Amino acid sequence: MAVRTEEIRRRRSSTASSWVDRHIRLLFVAPAVVLILLLTVFPLGYSLWVDFVNYDFTIPGHDWIGLDNFRTVWDDPVARHALWVTIWLSAACVGFELALGLSLALAMVRRFRGRRVLTTLFVVPLFISPVIVGTFFSLILTQPFGPTNYLLGQLLGHPVTIDFTNDAPWVYISIILADAWQWTPFMFVILLAGLTSISDELYQAADLDGAKPRQAFFFVTLPLLLPIALVAITFRLIDSMKLFDLIFVLTHGGPGTKTYTASYYLYQQGFQLFHLGQGTAGSWLLMIIILGIAYWLVQRLLKPVEA
Repeated sequence: MAVRTEEIRRRRSSTASSWVDRHIRLLFVAPAVVLILLLTVFPLGYSLWVDFVNYDFTIPGHDWIGLDNFRTVWDDPVARHALWVTIWLSAACVGFELALGLSLALAMVRRFRGRRVLTTLFVVPLFISPVIVGTFFSLILTQPFGPTNYLLGQLLGHPVTIDFTNDAPWVYISIILADAWQWTPFMFVILLAGLTSISDELYQAADLDGAKPRQAFFFVTLPLLLPIALVAITFRLIDSMKLFDLIFVLTHGGPGTKTYTASYYLYQQGFQLFHLGQGTAGSWLLMIIILGIAYWLVQRLLKPVEA
């Protein structure tokens, strides 16, 4: 009897071991799947429900209202203005950062004494919180304590009284400069990696063919750098579409609603006015727009690979 019991135990242990061997991949993946469901799928599903109900802290109950939240956001002139500000501000920031990053990368691609130290200093702003960057620029730009007007007055020879956080177009220039100060190093690092990967033999061949430095840049450097530049543009453009921190700290959306971005408008709707249904509906609309832009950029990015 004892021998038979031991044999049954061995069979059960063998069966359990074989089951584990067959499903070992699922067992390893299961914790990650559970985390994704809890932290991603459930919040997305819940927010999708909020889109279609009257989820407002000032109004009791959650009545079904269909597409009214989407219509309210779409018909809101402040929301449309915030979307246009987001689009052109993102394009301006990314374009400016691309130009600066490429210039720095071209200047740093050749080895010279102190190159490593300068490269390290250039990438430091990348690791600073956007809130701290916004506070820093607020301190140097805001009247009457910021030194910017004084330095410009000394340079130009007459008093300067520009309100960089309220006067147009200076308020937009301030946002672009603050964003570029932090994120140009991102462009710089990626473009520098692309430049260093280009073989010197190609430049030697271009030189033997009589190409001037300008021609070598346009016909050798730019075509080979374009794929990695598209990677940098894709990541930065998608990230800049969510611009919020600098606006919150530097301009508070002002003057009035002039510097409202889509993210700041959604924050104001959801967490200041407590219109959570409208804020969530606007978030889904923004996500769809960003997905469309990302899809278009990825298609452009994959074209050289397919060719």
